[in-house]
Amino acid sequence: MNHQTIGDRAAHLSSEDLAALRENLREQRLFREEQLRQIAAAPRAEGPLRGPSAAQAEVRVELAASARMVLADVEAALRRITEGRYGTCHLCRRPVERERLMIVPQARYCARCQQVREAGR
Repeated sequence: MNHQTIGDRAAHLSSEDLAALRENLREQRLFREEQLRQIAAAPRAEGPLRGPSAAQAEVRVELAASARMVLADVEAALRRITEGRYGTCHLCRRPVERERLMIVPQARYCARCQQVREAGR
């Protein structure tokens, strides 16, 4: 294999893979930050006939919570790249599959450990 690699644990990722994943994560961060700005700028309920309904306000709160959670995951993945810990499962310490990272670049767990976590819920 002729690709330059980053760290022993992320040896399955080439430097090109890592650059593409970093760019994807940066784009996701910008998207989530803009989404949170738009949610914050949405009109607030001002009375029974004006502004969004209680249901709309609840949806806005849920959307903001979800966006903040994804944003935190994205920022954590960017930190792991900077620290050289990206691509290692937080549970079993094995490499997270390249294909999985290409689909979910903020993934903290390999597919097997993710399944175990979801089954335990």
